Amino acid sequence: MAVKVLVVDDSSFFRRRVSEILEQDSGIEVIGFAVNGREAVDKTAQLRPDVITMDVEMPVLDGISAVKEIMASNPTPILMFSSLTRAGASATLDALDAGAMDFLPKKFEDIARNNDDAIKLLQNKVKEMGRQRIGRITRTAPSPSISKPASNSSERFSNLAKKPIVQPDRSFNNASPAPTSSSASARASGKQYQLVAIGTSTGGPVALQTILTQLPANFPHPILLIQHMPAAFTPAFATRLDGLCKIKVKEAQQGDRLQPGCAYLAPGGQQMMVEGRASNRTLRVFEDKNERVNYKPSVDITFASAAKAYQGDVLAIILTGMGADGRDGARMLKQTGATIWAQDEKSCVVYGMPQAIASAGLASESISLHDVAARLKREVGCG
Repeated sequence: MAVKVLVVDDSSFFRRRVSEILEQDSGIEVIGFAVNGREAVDKTAQLRPDVITMDVEMPVLDGISAVKEIMASNPTPILMFSSLTRAGASATLDALDAGAMDFLPKKFEDIARNNDDAIKLLQNKVKEMGRQRIGRITRTAPSPSISKPASNSSERFSNLAKKPIVQPDRSFNNASPAPTSSSASARASGKQYQLVAIGTSTGGPVALQTILTQLPANFPHPILLIQHMPAAFTPAFATRLDGLCKIKVKEAQQGDRLQPGCAYLAPGGQQMMVEGRASNRTLRVFEDKNERVNYKPSVDITFASAAKAYQGDVLAIILTGMGADGRDGARMLKQTGATIWAQDEKSCVVYGMPQAIASAGLASESISLHDVAARLKREVGCG
């Protein structure tokens, strides 16, 4: 079944370009276009696409406002296109808060190393988002005329637009899950830690905000954040988190000394590693020119360095995201005695990264997003 896409942009050139790229893939069908946010809302109700690609800046009704209306009336996975500017980054983060699932830079040359990679990335994101949409509809809505129960896809997706964020049910995925934590009141393991490391991708900005805003200012350990995100976005994201959280959040810089109660966000387009021993651990932030490395920043690279610097004194958490980045690094951490948690399937936007951890038998627990902060505080003894 082809993924049906509605392309929304006020530029006829960009609408045509996106359509041509998507329809190069036989698994994708562009079923309509909209030139502004108001038309996007109307055509979503009329055409019922599986995925919407949406520009941020448009006349009549802007992309953020359109996302809010669509998520309230006909919730649908939305992929935002944004300019790589400070204003564009801030607007894109607002769109994710409103319920958009993911985003890409509007200049395709900024998406990947070459044009072919950029095309594949866009196609794969749309198909992944569409497969989840189709899977939910297949499971929960065999007939559009049937009144759906409270667990239907519309209610699940509408939850993304609310705060606190309640992620949709992804029960149609297949995996070998880790033991599930039944509640946030589960007992602490008694293990001692020196570092918390969190890796994520699609859906990560909302997930990280959900967790970090619940942590106290006296959180006893440094936190490393590895979020797949372009370089232009990470400064704005770190600033936003810092303004919302009791802990300090900053974009990591070369030579940063790791301090408790501070979260360090890996800069987009670069790698972040831990160096040093004992009380003299610092961050190495560097440009990675290895073209074989798909993710910059890479969860695997940061986790591997944490395994070397901290041995088993690490609590690593893999949250929502496409792909399997973090699995190899988590394996290295596990071999040193570190603890690995994975976000559970139901609360993920995309279950790819946590599924890779669970399927490899690396996760000691599979935890709902909205239990992670409470479990984390209890585990490290600060809540």
